[in-house]
Amino acid sequence: MHFSDPHAGGPAEDWMAYFDKRWVGVFNYRFRRRFRHDLRKLKTAVECILDTRPEVAVCTGDLTSSGQPGEFERVLDILAPLGGSGIPLLYLPGNHDCYVRRPQCVAAMKNAVDRLSGTDYCFDDLPTVRTHAGVEFLLLNTSRPSNLLCSWGFVAAPDAAYFRRHCESPKTRPRILLSHYPMIEEHPVLRLRHRLFGQQPILDLMHSGAIDLTLVGHVHRPYLKVDADGHGECCAGSVTRNGSMVEIDCDVEHSTFKFKTIEL
Repeated sequence: MHFSDPHAGGPAEDWMAYFDKRWVGVFNYRFRRRFRHDLRKLKTAVECILDTRPEVAVCTGDLTSSGQPGEFERVLDILAPLGGSGIPLLYLPGNHDCYVRRPQCVAAMKNAVDRLSGTDYCFDDLPTVRTHAGVEFLLLNTSRPSNLLCSWGFVAAPDAAYFRRHCESPKTRPRILLSHYPMIEEHPVLRLRHRLFGQQPILDLMHSGAIDLTLVGHVHRPYLKVDADGHGECCAGSVTRNGSMVEIDCDVEHSTFKFKTIEL
């Protein structure tokens, strides 16, 4: 089960927020985002996951609007029932979770990774590979603080090299890459302020078949860019704006995928 971009928000939590990028996120939430995102839908998503009991749940980031500790706590409280459910949860931070370099905000983001992963991995372990239900999940962090007006993402060269080396070994099971930012960008000029940079090595691995599928967020409207076997890219959209998740059924033997939108 794949969901993304809850975007919990709130007011500035300390006076320094008015002197860094957080004021942009706070302003955005106050006048726009809070009218579009309903955290009650995230609660419904958690109930759905607990009812259907998928073999793994994936969240591709943007738990928050400004990366503030209080915003993380609001979402972590909602997601807490998953922690004792026995359902593995793979979470990667989004650009709004890595909004600024303030120590308390970075610590809150790293704490969220620890708590949601059940300490299976931490933020500093990324990139990493985890295997669940016969599938390899390649966890790639593409989110870092950027300038005041842009929401850029980056694939660091060492991270791309890590996965290139990993994919040199024979593929014995399906491989799914997890990233907040989409790898496939069809409008790089129009989306210049929101796009990912440095993803060509990952695209090469996708085109060669070394990576079967990428699960992403960032774009709030869900989409599928896949072939007949389900290979390509799946964007879950925003769970709190669109009220939807994506259920993915993987045929491990044949490395094929089927997708079903779950309306909450």
